[in-house]
Amino acid sequence: MPSTDLVTMRATDLARAIRDRAVSAREVMQAHLDQIARHNPAVNAIVSLRDPDALLAEAEAADRELKERGPRGPLHGLPHAVKDLSATAGIRTTHGSPLFRDTVPEVDALHVARLRAAGALLIGKTNVPEFGLGSHSTNPVFGPTRNAYDPRKAGGGSSGGAGVALAMRMVPLADGSDHGGSLRNPAAWNNVLGLRPAAGRIPNGTEEVFLPQLGVLGPMARCTEDLGLLLSVQAGYDPRTPTAFREDPAAFAAPRPRELKGLRIGWIGDFGGHLPFEPGVLDLCEDALRVFSGEGAAVEPVLPAFDPEAIWQSWTRLRQWIIGATLAVHWRDPETRARMRPEAVWEVEQGQGLSAFDVHAASVTRTAWYHCVRDLFTHFDVLAMPAAQVFPFAAEETWPRAIGGRAMDTYHRWMEVVVPGTLSGCPVISLPAGFSAAGLPMGLQLIAPNRGEAELLAIASAYEAVTGFDRVLPPALRG
Repeated sequence: MPSTDLVTMRATDLARAIRDRAVSAREVMQAHLDQIARHNPAVNAIVSLRDPDALLAEAEAADRELKERGPRGPLHGLPHAVKDLSATAGIRTTHGSPLFRDTVPEVDALHVARLRAAGALLIGKTNVPEFGLGSHSTNPVFGPTRNAYDPRKAGGGSSGGAGVALAMRMVPLADGSDHGGSLRNPAAWNNVLGLRPAAGRIPNGTEEVFLPQLGVLGPMARCTEDLGLLLSVQAGYDPRTPTAFREDPAAFAAPRPRELKGLRIGWIGDFGGHLPFEPGVLDLCEDALRVFSGEGAAVEPVLPAFDPEAIWQSWTRLRQWIIGATLAVHWRDPETRARMRPEAVWEVEQGQGLSAFDVHAASVTRTAWYHCVRDLFTHFDVLAMPAAQVFPFAAEETWPRAIGGRAMDTYHRWMEVVVPGTLSGCPVISLPAGFSAAGLPMGLQLIAPNRGEAELLAIASAYEAVTGFDRVLPPALRG
């Protein structure tokens, strides 16, 4: 089978071909290593790539295992690069920070262990912003990740390396995480899918398991079937994370399209003018919504009865508490503090100014917002918003200082559009919405009721069948 076919195949088809021994894991590994060699220098999405000879030897071992004992799991023989915020045993994990430049963990993160157990072959990592802060994957260890559709532009973040590597067909699937749009922004900017599950769907860490969290792990893929496959591997209960859901994740593995006729979509848009957008973003998202209405869905503008600035303030305070507490150990040492990016220092120092009462008040606001969203779901099946407020900007920039003439007062205010979904705790998917006149991608967020990941997959599958977004290739891969 030609190597170009192997890297462009759906992950589900590729895994099936390996299991059926129509193609070897070694051939699949070689094809993806060749694709990385051809295209990664231009985009810098894959980092800490392991030795190719060692990877080919592991692929050959996977072929022998398949012949002798059958597949290890649903990802048997698929090459996979893990987001560089997650610990990978024997593979460098830097967090994009000089403080961890040479760190090699001895133990896998929980979800990484699940990838290995499912048969994935870990080839390296995908690039991130330093400590995952911000939606542009640039850091002093590896430099910037560049957009799959225009390498002069940013690839998004914090799962930017994952989104770009996926779009460039350097990996068949990609894992990510999402606190402030880190699965949704890079998906939108690279014409792929990113799913932020409900908190508890995928067990996430064991260091602290009881306090409320804003960050979740999730899958990225080029098509809905692949997205469901990876979610089925990542999700599922683990006793080390007592808040994890107990539902069997196998149901996600083969999502089927739902009938779009009668689907009720509430279009929040710019939240009554609160959110500024680069010209063209709202238009593209409204065009995507017309795809749904063309299939019989009912799309209706809706303005939630909630102060959007209160949503923002709740999220920033909770984020400062969570991020600040995590990074405080590095901030306390003047030597390591000097090597932290300014945004990380800012998060810690802002977090230090919070009292326990401030955190509680922010959580009360979050709860009120959840109940507002819950009430909206009595009228709508899903809520819709753009997945970003700007198109990909120059890779040399750190973050946009203004949108539509409105100054951004923090390093992450330009991504405020993702915050309502995060703060609700509900699952959110980013669907490809189309391209600007300059050929830059944009995405549309759909927010479902709590634990509604299966519904989002069914809607995405139907949308994919109508639009064929999964068949679009970046310019560097066309022809």
